Amino acid sequence: MRINVFLLLVAVSLGGLSLSAQTITNQGNGKYSLNVGHVTMTVDASRGGKIVSYKYDDKEVLSQTRMPNSFGSTFWTSPQSEWNWPPVPEYDSKPFDVQATDATLLLTGEKSKRFGYRVRKEFTTDVKKNAIIITYTIVNESDETRKVAPWEISRVPNGGILFFDAKEATPANNMKGLPFEYKKKAAWYVLDEARDHRKINADGKGWLAFYDNGLLFVKKFPDLKPSEPAPAEAEIQIYANPGKTFVEIEEQGAYTTLKPGEELSWTVCWYLTPTDLPAEPSKALLKKALSMIK
Repeated sequence: MRINVFLLLVAVSLGGLSLSAQTITNQGNGKYSLNVGHVTMTVDASRGGKIVSYKYDDKEVLSQTRMPNSFGSTFWTSPQSEWNWPPVPEYDSKPFDVQATDATLLLTGEKSKRFGYRVRKEFTTDVKKNAIIITYTIVNESDETRKVAPWEISRVPNGGILFFDAKEATPANNMKGLPFEYKKKAAWYVLDEARDHRKINADGKGWLAFYDNGLLFVKKFPDLKPSEPAPAEAEIQIYANPGKTFVEIEEQGAYTTLKPGEELSWTVCWYLTPTDLPAEPSKALLKKALSMIK
């Protein structure tokens, strides 16, 4: 018995594994949950592989409205000018095939009939970082060399505050801008209501934070140079839907040339923790967010 226990501890030490139970669970009806500590993410493979829930214990941070294109978190290709609207169904709404183990959830979408891309989404957990790691892959299965960028769109309720490291935020997509404040070493937007569709582009520093209802949600991703996003796009985008509905917190990867058969992978890390700090611009809130992604 002592030998068996010793071998188990050696295997855990060498593999960097956790002694906790499995982190991925099949909930049925196409839904899978990932757990790390108090945090649970739910992914729905039957609906475009969307992240439909992200909770700390029983507290939800993502929008749960059921209007189309208003809830959870999705993935598109950029630039939007290539497909305009509505979102490409093979990326956004059609079912994804599933390969799941106790530690990895891999979703594979259909090849887009219109563009020839196929999207994969791989979900894992990192116990040491207390994070959920998402790697998106775009595969060029067309017979043409093309340029494309990855784009994650996460929808949150209209409340609280969002912030990131940037010196300016400019109006985008022919919409009105948002009332950002630039102080305490960040760009801050206290979410508000308006009748207009509003959107901004910004050159960030590889992270984006949202805080409301006692939950701080931070995303970390590769930092881009101003020249790297797709045309008319940006590393960070914020879209506010009219009224007291939802806000999209978005980030994009580099605009990349893919030859037939080549693929582009891009990783985003999600973090979620409770805090009792006020939902207002402050050095303390910025410090808390940055400490989560170190």
